[in-house]
Amino acid sequence: MKAIRINQPGEAEIFTAEKPAATPGTALLKLLYGGICGSDLGTYRGTFAYASYPRIPGHEFSAQIVDIAPEDAAKYNLRVGQIVTCNPYFNCGSCYSCTRGFVNCCEHNETMGAQRDGAFTEYITMPVERIYDGKGLSPLQLALIEPFCISYHGASHADIKPGEKVLVIGAGTIGVLAAAAAKAAGAEVYIADIAPKKLDHAVEIMDLAGRILNDSPEHFLEQVQQVTNGNGFDVTIEAVGLPATFLSCVDAAAFGGRVVQVGVGKRNADFNFTLLQKKELKLYGSRNALKKDFLELIDLVKSGKIDITKVVTNTYELADAPQAFKDFSEHADAMLKVVIHFADPE
Repeated sequence: MKAIRINQPGEAEIFTAEKPAATPGTALLKLLYGGICGSDLGTYRGTFAYASYPRIPGHEFSAQIVDIAPEDAAKYNLRVGQIVTCNPYFNCGSCYSCTRGFVNCCEHNETMGAQRDGAFTEYITMPVERIYDGKGLSPLQLALIEPFCISYHGASHADIKPGEKVLVIGAGTIGVLAAAAAKAAGAEVYIADIAPKKLDHAVEIMDLAGRILNDSPEHFLEQVQQVTNGNGFDVTIEAVGLPATFLSCVDAAAFGGRVVQVGVGKRNADFNFTLLQKKELKLYGSRNALKKDFLELIDLVKSGKIDITKVVTNTYELADAPQAFKDFSEHADAMLKVVIHFADPE
């Protein structure tokens, strides 16, 4: 079978790998669509904190079940031919976090495409308990459920109330979907970024309240003051992974506000931590997502209340995957969600 591999920063290729087979407790899946995550792009660029090489990327995907043991199918209500998505975060089950039910922040977590090889192959095997019925959603919609889960899980930490003002910093896929999650909670949502085109696109496709161009710290704070009447935002969500954007979230938060850190980076932040005390901020880290996030969002997208396919700006065929990574790396300011089409369902 064909597969995608990042050999080192800046080098992606198609190579031939051995097709896997289903075993008791796992199912054989045929990939349909895969989304290039910011972490996959970071692995390609050499900037992702958890990157190692060579690595098969990919943890946002939809697939069709090709082979599954009858007993597994019956136990998990799965069947051959079913279109599904999957939970790509492999937890150990025995660390302190896992034993308390916080499996998303397992101390030994291995996410597909990051700490272990990912899904960007024509066929993969997955543990049956990690496979979720797509409930009739299209393969493209299902490939977008995982990034929506990351955003949704992050926004849920802040317990957003209707009418609150929320600022998301980062107009990439995770940021845009975090804005969508906050809006679904009834918030008045603004989004900030350094790229005007991405800001305009985000506001348009998610019908947000407004945009803030983060072109300088002074201009950023000036716009925050204007939008919030000098009060700051009730909730700020960081979806970039840079020290500067984290500090912007702290600065933009209201006294008594909530700050959620979703972005992943490799650099240290140097700041006056007493500001957390002065504002009595509630600061939340958000990692991965839970099974309930996947199930809730499959139902939410199925309801038609949110069209997550609007985040897709570019689609490539499997044979063109190396070019997809190159293009995305060079034009990230104009490309939002890049997906790879592996195959059509049978």
